[in-house]
Amino acid sequence: MGSIMDWSHFIYFALPAVACWAVGAVMAYRPNKFGQVLLWTILGLAVFMTFIVGMWLSLERPPLRTMGETRLWYSFFLPVAGIITYVRWRYKWILSFSTVLSFVFICINIFKPEIHNKTLMPALQSPWFAPHVIVYMFAYAMLGAAAVVAVYLLFRSRKTAIDSNVMSLCDNLVYVGTAFLTIGMLFGALWAKEAWGHYWGWDPKETWAAATWLGNLLYIHFRLHKGMKYKTALGLLVFAFFLLQICWFGVNYLPSAQGNSVHVYNME
Repeated sequence: MGSIMDWSHFIYFALPAVACWAVGAVMAYRPNKFGQVLLWTILGLAVFMTFIVGMWLSLERPPLRTMGETRLWYSFFLPVAGIITYVRWRYKWILSFSTVLSFVFICINIFKPEIHNKTLMPALQSPWFAPHVIVYMFAYAMLGAAAVVAVYLLFRSRKTAIDSNVMSLCDNLVYVGTAFLTIGMLFGALWAKEAWGHYWGWDPKETWAAATWLGNLLYIHFRLHKGMKYKTALGLLVFAFFLLQICWFGVNYLPSAQGNSVHVYNME
């Protein structure tokens, strides 16, 4: 598999995976189908992961360098976040949300493929690089799901009152996402120490990573002390997700990063 897997095979794995996730999402709305929800979702994850592993073997490196490659992981971890949320809190609709979001990122990769080659600059050859990015992608998936719920609640709040139970879902997603974000930052610091000789250098990417982390902590702090001000809290959550988007890919286009950031290595 390692010698023949390339980007042209992506659609043959991605679409069956989405189909499996969609079946699982539908099953979630039917009574006594918990086992089938798990089966179809996990089957889709296995199919999708088969492509990721195949690319890993073919490239002879983790597929984590380009934006397209990180979108692979994001597309994978969104259903992971969805099934974890469903198993833990039984929110049926979260699987539909995670499937649709994942499909959007899959479509981006299908219609705008990026060059995948074996080249990996020395800084990315650290053993800390892969866990740093993988943990971050899972955190992004959890926080992305929380942001989608926040937008949904803000839209619905014009007609109906905000459900406190769904606010608890936002809280739980942010708690998990922020925990993994923290672990990812620690892995990143270890990677930076090995690659560039320092744990933290206030590089533009690092600065926006810190802003993203603080943005989510601000939401958590606000919810703990101003628990009934739902709309303000949801606004903070959306703002924190905006910071995350700048940290993830927007920083590559900022003037401060051009020629100055050691992290602008993934643009093709």
